[in-house]
Amino acid sequence: MPRAVMASALGPPDTYRLVEYDPGPPSPSQVRIAIRATGISYVDVLTAAGNYQVKPPLPYIPGSECAGIVEAVGMDVEGLSVGDKVVGSGWGGLFADAANLPARTVRKMPETLSFEEAAVFPVSYATARHALVDRGRLAAGETLLVLGAGGATGYAAIQLGKYLGAQVIASASNATKRSLARAGGADAVIDARDPDWRATVTAATGGQGVDVVFDPVGGDATDRAFRSLAWNGRHLVIGFPAGIAALRTNLPLLKGASLIGVDVRQFGLFEPGRSEANRDAIFDLAAEGRLRPAIARTYPLEDFCAAMQDAETGESAGRIVLTMGQISSTPR
Repeated sequence: MPRAVMASALGPPDTYRLVEYDPGPPSPSQVRIAIRATGISYVDVLTAAGNYQVKPPLPYIPGSECAGIVEAVGMDVEGLSVGDKVVGSGWGGLFADAANLPARTVRKMPETLSFEEAAVFPVSYATARHALVDRGRLAAGETLLVLGAGGATGYAAIQLGKYLGAQVIASASNATKRSLARAGGADAVIDARDPDWRATVTAATGGQGVDVVFDPVGGDATDRAFRSLAWNGRHLVIGFPAGIAALRTNLPLLKGASLIGVDVRQFGLFEPGRSEANRDAIFDLAAEGRLRPAIARTYPLEDFCAAMQDAETGESAGRIVLTMGQISSTPR
């Protein structure tokens, strides 16, 4: 019997239990996936705890992205077959051995990626592309400052920023994360805890200031990063695990700068065509070997609690992944 991590009430990781759970056959528009690996993000843990801005229905199985093998295909599904290696995304349901997902959220896995890498690819890279291209209008030759550069979306933003032709400055809180940022292609790497952080950022731009800030951090980092913007700079708000900042409204006026929100989930709801085009673009780049996520640690599904706690701390350089030791089976 396949298993899933489930709880009848939202709460911290120890609220959840590993239980027998079979999602059954897929509907006509779904595919059933035998999951090999599932990514865990800070947002996954936040949602599981009930602290995200939108509450999921109960009982709840966490997980928003996975990779695995197609076990069964709904009668209306085209382009996917039993045995295909695929990447899938959804809002919950993926800390499990098996899941039924709408076919529109499932794509064939790039051969360049392992199951573990593919499981953490879609959300981070789709977020980074939506932020830098759609919202930030990052142009070749501009300077991009990436906060939280050792995290999931930060690392993706470094790689995409370099692909788009930007000079990338990466800010990270420990030596391991800074090493990862360098490996990802950052032109300059800065200690996020440097007492002279703003002066160091300014020096890295040759005194010109930053054109685009990619901010998945929040808290005190938001104010000092916004103050580092050049004229007509764009500050992209991705998330705020360090807290919601209170930015003085005279700063955008003085710099002719913009504070821009980035929500890839709502982007998919309101602009599905553009959202799918973005996903096409990042999957093409992955297939070419230009984009590749970094894995910090893998945990077996049985150790989901430790894995969620690891992801929640944000201390790891790279992504946390759950791996599934047993693959489900269902009539085809």
